[in-house]
Amino acid sequence: MGEGVAAGDLVLAGLKTHGCALPAIPFIPGVNEVSTCHGIRPRAIFLRMMPSPAARSELTPTGNLRVGINYGNFLLVNKDPASGEYRGIAVDLGRELGRRLNVLVDLVPFETAGKLADAAKAGAWDVAFLGNEPQRAGEIAFSPAYLEIEAGYLVPAGSPIRTIADVDRKGVRIAVAVNSAYDLYLSRSLKHAALVRVQGIQGSYDIFVKDKLEVLSGLKPRLATDAASLPGSRVLEGRFTAVQQSVGTPQGRPAGAKYLGEFAQDVKASGFVAQAIARHAVRGVSVAP
Repeated sequence: MGEGVAAGDLVLAGLKTHGCALPAIPFIPGVNEVSTCHGIRPRAIFLRMMPSPAARSELTPTGNLRVGINYGNFLLVNKDPASGEYRGIAVDLGRELGRRLNVLVDLVPFETAGKLADAAKAGAWDVAFLGNEPQRAGEIAFSPAYLEIEAGYLVPAGSPIRTIADVDRKGVRIAVAVNSAYDLYLSRSLKHAALVRVQGIQGSYDIFVKDKLEVLSGLKPRLATDAASLPGSRVLEGRFTAVQQSVGTPQGRPAGAKYLGEFAQDVKASGFVAQAIARHAVRGVSVAP
């Protein structure tokens, strides 16, 4: 049995195990209960799919699981200033994946999502937690989204721009973190406004202020923080997209990609993602549908 899980918290009725040990799953009220035709609500489990030998081999070619993380996205990853240790939702998910694969986890940090995505070509990581965008799908096989983050706009004091629809006009310059998921979205969606691309989220804020640009694009939780430090600025109502956060692996690893899809669905259904959001007290993100 797994750590901290009482025998009464598991139900294996009707499950053929063929003599294999199954990982223990904690009972989560309201999440993994089921109703029966007799009105009984037994403590059922979400069976955590056991990785096939092919999936384990494809995801851990070096023996360990190399997990790519973007510490530029403070909603998902934070670096402890004293210990240098990385923490956050993406870190928790990476360690949980390693636990299920029964291998050690090596975190491979990057300062931006673009650099993380580009490193797939060099084989620098085995799995990565980043925004699922079509432009990245040629190099990365993505799971279904496990979490989503709204992206929106900030405008300076006195701006005549009142709505999201007002932004895409000639003469409007939008600061954006280059190769971020929302940069990729805006690049294929905008018709008239001009994107001013710089490295990193902080860089986009800095150039927005320095060059007096008309709009700053970004993840809404970060924009709310920026608005608090920029008197008179406003975060526009609504969103222009919701960045779908997924776990990916380099293309050419079909068994590994299939297992990551099962993993993403399970950590949503089991409540693991919701618990990680609460544990790290992250606002402005939600479990993906």
